[in-house]
Amino acid sequence: MHSQQQGDRPARAAETESLPYWDGPLSHPLYSKVFKRAFDLALALILLLPGLVVMAPIALIVKLTSPGPVFYQALRGGYHNRPFSILKFRTMVVGADKYSGTTALNDPRVTRFGRALRRTKLDELPQLFNILVGDMSFIGPRPELLKYTTRYTPQQECILWVRPGISDPSSIKLISLDEAVGHDDPEGAYERNILGEKNRMRVAYAQSQSFRTDMRLLFRTIACVGGKITSRKPSGK
Repeated sequence: MHSQQQGDRPARAAETESLPYWDGPLSHPLYSKVFKRAFDLALALILLLPGLVVMAPIALIVKLTSPGPVFYQALRGGYHNRPFSILKFRTMVVGADKYSGTTALNDPRVTRFGRALRRTKLDELPQLFNILVGDMSFIGPRPELLKYTTRYTPQQECILWVRPGISDPSSIKLISLDEAVGHDDPEGAYERNILGEKNRMRVAYAQSQSFRTDMRLLFRTIACVGGKITSRKPSGK
């Protein structure tokens, strides 16, 4: 996980220009561009008021329990190759990204309250605003760091032509990512053992997305998060 990043505009422009371009076919383009966006916007508006009621005390606790900003922002590879700032509640100490971009098992950089937010996935709630402005969807390829999106192969470039989501098949399969990467070399373990499989699942989703698939993934996500919350086994994100 990264703390808030403040890059200069020339650097961001250079990163944007180096992102891949996809002009191949995608599954259900009308659904992806029109109906899915309408569904996302409607659901986000419905959830906004109760979401704000939940987010207000969370923001206060984050501010009171750990020095630094309430929110974490970092650039991710976005829809149609436009990088965007993903929004989350900050769950790590300020400057955590100077040491590693991947959260290790029992990572000491995670704050005490941050562990509770990660376990319940409530740190992702501010992404309702990402959905409202059109940067994200409820279901779609989980957005990746630019240093990884710029390495996409031609076969993987379709990932950036589907609006990124809060959840996707890889998020469900790797809901306890910290356990998968361990604590010795989490970033190396992620790149060696996880990233390739995540990209494979992202490509598969981009090439087969549909309303039926999205509804199935949405309910699976709710069930998996509920299972993680009720589990006695402690875990980070």
